[in-house]
Amino acid sequence: MPRQATPLTDSTIKTARPKEKPYKLTDGQGLYLDIKPNGSKLWRFKYRFGGREMTPVISWRLSYPDLSLVKARLRRTEARAMLAEGLDPGAQKKAAKQAQKTESLTFETVSREWFAYNAPRWADSTAYKAKLYLENDLLPSIGSRPIAAITRPELVDLVRKVESRGTLNAAGKIRQWLHQIFRYGLARGVVENNPATDLDVVAAPPKAARHHPHVPFAELPKLLEQLDAAKLNALTRWATRLLILTAARPGELRAVPWAEFDLEAATWTIPKERMKARRPHVVPLPRQAVAILRQLQEVTGRYDLVFPGQQNAERPMSENTINKALRLMGYEGRQTGHGFRHLPTEHRAERPRLQPRLDRAPACARRRRRNPRHLPG
Repeated sequence: MPRQATPLTDSTIKTARPKEKPYKLTDGQGLYLDIKPNGSKLWRFKYRFGGREMTPVISWRLSYPDLSLVKARLRRTEARAMLAEGLDPGAQKKAAKQAQKTESLTFETVSREWFAYNAPRWADSTAYKAKLYLENDLLPSIGSRPIAAITRPELVDLVRKVESRGTLNAAGKIRQWLHQIFRYGLARGVVENNPATDLDVVAAPPKAARHHPHVPFAELPKLLEQLDAAKLNALTRWATRLLILTAARPGELRAVPWAEFDLEAATWTIPKERMKARRPHVVPLPRQAVAILRQLQEVTGRYDLVFPGQQNAERPMSENTINKALRLMGYEGRQTGHGFRHLPTEHRAERPRLQPRLDRAPACARRRRRNPRHLPG
């Protein structure tokens, strides 16, 4: 019959002194105190499960006297009760710890991890918009919430707030990002379901308008006249003309660095990282576009970006700049910056009528090295 350990007392534990090597004080039924050379006294529970002795043994972060003898024995009792039910107390402790860790993960933590994982795979414009929606709409609303606790009604309320601003396109993007973030959380094992599925079922009905409206090709000469006459920042005027001439996406143009242009060869090479289709694209530049870019070089040539922001030259022109200019010109609902992409495919035979208008360079200041925020309209 195995010798029974003499139960420990607080007096025995308190008077136990450290030695050169760790040693044990046994309380019985698997519980013992591990006394380290530095004087720390750590509780351990040794047990057998499935016919074998389990390693590592269970340990608790609190040492004596923070975890008292009475409480250590209670934990031993709990562990032995699990064994009686056929459960591994070590595995249960590990699972509980993981569950606690998962429950404390906030939406902000997981969404930033999702963004960091995906951003290198996206076009720059996609990454920029995703970050914008995260910072402006998602994180202020649910960023501090444990992601596993977020419910579908919460997400419906969040999206409806965005819809109430009249920005249905933004609301659609936010539904898309939410769905992807929770899918990422599912794959990581930090959520058990995706509450962002089927949010489109309760989405506001789309407005009866085209996503990228544009005027008929025949009206373009009039639009160009109004563009010349409007009180606009010179960079906005130039950017609008270049959109018409190149049929580029507004995001590709406003964030373009000078390094992508070869004015001698009259080409614009957009790398795959900035293309929506993730393939490099070469845009032939008409002579009018080259003329505009040569004028722009005198103004923004010292910056990396062709169209630097007014407040921060290291950031591109705002994505709303061109559409705001078109609204000021009276084209709200009739023409957007993206809408210019439709023009080359329409009424190609009418292009000679437009040529004299596009040949005229905008009447802008030509002084060298001017700061773009101070350019006249």
